[in-house]
Amino acid sequence: MIQPLAYIHSEAKIAQNVVIEPFAIIHKDVEIGEGTWIGSHAVINEGARIGRNCKIYPGAVISSTPQDLKFNNEYTRTFIGDNTTIREYATISRGTEEHWKTQIGSNCLIMAYAHVAHDCRIGNNCIITNNVQMAGHVHMGNWAIIGGSSSVLQFTRIGAHAFISGGSLVRKDVPPFSKAAREPLTYAGINSVGIRRRGYTNEQINQIQEIYRYIYLRGLNNADALAQIELELPASDERDEIVNFVRSSERGIMKGPTSHGGAES
Repeated sequence: MIQPLAYIHSEAKIAQNVVIEPFAIIHKDVEIGEGTWIGSHAVINEGARIGRNCKIYPGAVISSTPQDLKFNNEYTRTFIGDNTTIREYATISRGTEEHWKTQIGSNCLIMAYAHVAHDCRIGNNCIITNNVQMAGHVHMGNWAIIGGSSSVLQFTRIGAHAFISGGSLVRKDVPPFSKAAREPLTYAGINSVGIRRRGYTNEQINQIQEIYRYIYLRGLNNADALAQIELELPASDERDEIVNFVRSSERGIMKGPTSHGGAES
């Protein structure tokens, strides 16, 4: 299953049923789980830990040296979860001494030419679309989606189930369950289609929408909005996730709509 024209370092650990195509390069201190496929001309650098049943397409570069001038060749790693697909020419840098690792969860799709920089933490079931450029230390929750050709500023957080439209400049945190669009990046409603597909009930969806009415549509500052949400809306996992996300945001969350129209879907 390993083609003779592939280069594999003698210290790399390759599990059973792994396919490595011609001209792929696997460096030392690499671990690849069962059933994974590595395409031609993919490069898997030191410190990579790739899970089971992943697909790494031609030209992808995993666990490259961080593009960070502070990096001093410290020992860091890159973790890729099970069943994750990394398409052509995507690049993923390993961590720095700040967090020591870059981590991508299971069942993710990283599309062609995307870049995930050092120390990013990507949850499970995420989609990073073509040409997305993600700076260092970005945190992305489970089931979040970033549209093509978007750029994400360093240290930004993207909440679970968030949806960011293509071509966005993400300079502020994007709260869970929300949709983000326009320039500057603006709340554009909740991701009702996505969360309904994932089994959220109408009651849960309605509560999420009501929470964001407090945050974005009542003219309240964030502190007052969160206080009223906790006082007036029943406790739930969704409520607490949104409140904790907004309250802990150091960068601040994306702005609200300039008018009330078009932000309720």
